[in-house]
Amino acid sequence: MIQHLVDGILVGSFLSLGAIGLTMVMHILRFANFSHAELLSIGAYCALVFDRLFESLLPVLAAKIGPLSMTGALLLSILFSMVVTGLSAVLIDKLVFRRVRQKGGELSMVFASFGMSLVIRNVIGLVFGLSSELYSRDIAFAMVLSRDPLLLVKPDQVFVLIAALVIMFALYILFSRTTIGFALRAIAENPSLAQVHGVNLKKMIALVWIMGGALGAIAGVFYGLSYQITPVMGRDLVLPIFAATIVGGIGSVYGAVLGGFIVGVASNIALVVLPSGYSPSVPFLMILLVLLIRPNGLFGEART
Repeated sequence: MIQHLVDGILVGSFLSLGAIGLTMVMHILRFANFSHAELLSIGAYCALVFDRLFESLLPVLAAKIGPLSMTGALLLSILFSMVVTGLSAVLIDKLVFRRVRQKGGELSMVFASFGMSLVIRNVIGLVFGLSSELYSRDIAFAMVLSRDPLLLVKPDQVFVLIAALVIMFALYILFSRTTIGFALRAIAENPSLAQVHGVNLKKMIALVWIMGGALGAIAGVFYGLSYQITPVMGRDLVLPIFAATIVGGIGSVYGAVLGGFIVGVASNIALVVLPSGYSPSVPFLMILLVLLIRPNGLFGEART
C-alpha cells in the first residue's frame, strides 16, 4: 500500500502539469478542450525526434546524466519540445478553435476538440507507427528507500517529481507576483473589463495556449520517462487530467496541482483495492463524486 502511495505521488506530478494547462484554457476560453491531452503526445514525440537529432549531431550529449536514464540531449530536447508544442497549440487555435469560437457556441467547441484529438492521434500514428517508443532502452535500476516496508523508486521518478515541483513554484510566482499573471487572472474573471484597462485579449489567449502547450510537452516527456510513449497516450491520459482539473476546481491552478496528486494517488491505491480491469474507471468515478458533492471542485468558485 505504501509503495502504491509513493507511486501515486510520482504519477500525480505529471498529471498536475497537464491539468494546469487544461484548467487555464477551460477558465479563460470557457470550453472543455478534449484535445488537450494530445498536446502531451505532441510534446513527447517532439522530444523523441530532437533527442535522436541532438545525439547524432552532438555525440557528447548522448552521455547519461548521473544515475538518470535521460541524457543531455533529452534534457535539451525538452526545451525545444516546449516551444514546438506551444506553437502547435497556438496554430490549432488559429486554424480551428478561433473559427469555431466566432461562428458557433461552447458545444461546437467541444465537438471540434474531439475531432482535433482524433486528427492529432492518427497523424502521430501515421508518422511514427503504432508501436511504443522509449527514450532510453537501458535498464533503470530502482533505489531502495526503505526495506521495512520495502519502498523502491527509480532515479528518473525522483527527477520528475522535483522538476514538477520546481515548475509549479515558478508558476505560482508568475501568477501571483507578475503583471502577466495579473492580466491572465483579469481576463479569466471579466474579459471585457480587462480589455478596457488595456489588456490585449488576443495576446493573452495566445499566451495561454503557449503555456498550456509547453506544460503539456513537459508532462508528456515526464510520462515517457516513467512509462513509454505511444500514439494513444493522449487517449489514456485525457480522463485522469480532466479528473484532476474538476477535482481541483476549474480555473484554479493550485486546485489543478492538488487534483493531479489526488487522482494519481487514488488511481494507484485502486490497483490494490480493485481488480486491475476496474482501476481505469477511478478517475471517472472521482469526477462523478466531485460533481455530486462539490460541483465547483476543491478550489473552484461559482461563476455567474
